[in-house]
Amino acid sequence: MKKIILRFRVKDRQFFHDIKKRVKTVETRAATKRFRDIETGDIIIFICGKDKLKMTAKKARHFKSIDSVIKKVDFKKIMPRVKNITELKRIYYGFPGYREKIKKLGLIAIEF
Repeated sequence: MKKIILRFRVKDRQFFHDIKKRVKTVETRAATKRFRDIETGDIIIFICGKDKLKMTAKKARHFKSIDSVIKKVDFKKIMPRVKNITELKRIYYGFPGYREKIKKLGLIAIEF
């Protein structure tokens, strides 16, 4: 069991609050070296500004693309406030460098 820190930019605080309220039950990250080895049972520490939240990964899976994630995971569990998959993809591609990272590395989906 490892401890993994996942940070949210202050401008993305709503994602942090959705996890805290348990309306967001899956966090995804580009499968960079830092995140690709997250496993079931790892302790995830979410940080946004000075706020912290500690949870245990119930399941962690690697996917090759956004489309492959949403075939297995309801997109509302990842981003509960989006209306459709087009909006979800627009948000992903709005994160710095994510379009290229996802294409090259895929995504890790962490259920908690």
